[in-house]
Amino acid sequence: MSKSDFKRFDTLYIATMALLVALQVVLSRFLSIPTPITKIGFSFVPLVIAARKYGVIDTAIVAFISDILGAILFPSGPFFPGYTLTAVLFGVCFGLFLHYSDSIIAIVASVIINQFGFSLFLNTLWIHIQSTTPYFTLLGTRVWQSIVMSAVQIAVIIIIVKKGGRVLNSAKFM
Repeated sequence: MSKSDFKRFDTLYIATMALLVALQVVLSRFLSIPTPITKIGFSFVPLVIAARKYGVIDTAIVAFISDILGAILFPSGPFFPGYTLTAVLFGVCFGLFLHYSDSIIAIVASVIINQFGFSLFLNTLWIHIQSTTPYFTLLGTRVWQSIVMSAVQIAVIIIIVKKGGRVLNSAKFM
């Protein structure tokens, strides 16, 4: 390995990744807005920031560590690795679509794939496996959550990418 390979793992990088992990754990476990239809959460924000700043692999790492730490520190049931897989896929998807592009199409595509591909279909499968509730019964009840969260995520990510991009790029701590 050359000296430049180790530059990536400098103190600033490690501290930023740790900050994103901590922020993701707090946002996913404690800060959400309950509504009559669904619970609106903002745990995707650190993943979007990681995707914009660092790319696919680093965003997947943030998602993986956040999910494992959240499950260990603040369990909401028995640990199930399927949810960790979904979290990593969320990170990979955001990294693939948002690292090099700030287009509305990339934002919408990443959210639709995450919400309908991973959150709706895959997480519903994990719930079905754990609870033995029929898959299509669960799917019907979870569709509204994906619709609401898609709208919220698209709006927030547009704000982060379009308005917050200058702040992220010029921030000394990132």
